[in-house]
Amino acid sequence: MTPDRFFSLMLLLESRDAVTTQELASALGVSLRTITRDLNWLRDAGLPVTAQRGRLGGVTMLPGSGLDLARLTPGECDHLSLTGLDEKQRAELDASAESRRALSKVVATQSRRSREVLPLADVVHVDSRPWLRTRASGTTPASLIGSVRRGRRLRIEYDSPREPCPRDLVVDPYGLFAKAGVWYLVADCDQVPRMYRLERITTWNEVDQPRRIRDNRTLATVAAALVDQWEGNHAIEVSATVDQTQIERARRIFGQRLVRDDHEESATGHRVTIRFPHLEDVRALLPFGSTITVHGPTEARAHLRALATDLAHHYAPSPTP
Repeated sequence: MTPDRFFSLMLLLESRDAVTTQELASALGVSLRTITRDLNWLRDAGLPVTAQRGRLGGVTMLPGSGLDLARLTPGECDHLSLTGLDEKQRAELDASAESRRALSKVVATQSRRSREVLPLADVVHVDSRPWLRTRASGTTPASLIGSVRRGRRLRIEYDSPREPCPRDLVVDPYGLFAKAGVWYLVADCDQVPRMYRLERITTWNEVDQPRRIRDNRTLATVAAALVDQWEGNHAIEVSATVDQTQIERARRIFGQRLVRDDHEESATGHRVTIRFPHLEDVRALLPFGSTITVHGPTEARAHLRALATDLAHHYAPSPTP
């Protein structure tokens, strides 16, 4: 269990009298199997977590056995629920000061036995930003969060890389979503859910109308569905063999888009399938050079060959006079 999910699970158990495993799984965005494993982990760690079957049952934790939230103000409880964000992202939301006060109150209520070990905050530091990312420009989370919390429609000018010029859109926001160090506005546009990178929102203003989001939809459920859709969306599947020395690097770069064929492995390479949204995206294989051999489809091999030829011509030595 990650430190962030542990803290989120403890907050959920502390803030509710009884909660089902399905509710816990939905709130944390994990499977029922994962929640069951996490609850068993809490029991093995000595925390008095109990589960009762039936219509009025659920998972509970004995009062006073977990996090003491009694001294927190409503605003501090609200900020403490921003799990998964590092200190820089909390600052971008202008929420770091109240979050620090809430955390300090929780730490101050630890039992004497827990003081025999170092606090998690001293030995765990989370930085969810990708490596080598330049400073983002455009709209900041702190400037937009007020309008989003007021539940207003927004008119945004969005500079999409796939469009020749910025588009003027009216959207109904669910909220702000941080993924891999990047902030997104999750909103419906004409009742269709979308994610808009904040750094590409050039201008925005509130519309004097309440937002019109779809029934039974929340920021968490819409964002999860959009992520699944993006990760599962692909137009081309590339069959390839990856050298043994590069398989872990390939898995880090392509993530769930790379599927290993466990029946086609050798001492020197792994047979894989890599899914790409567009044929042009196979250029991501070029940095691997000859350590990845593409077997098909034919158009992927032809496109890589054309890209490599253009690159070779670009760096060909200039003819001597």
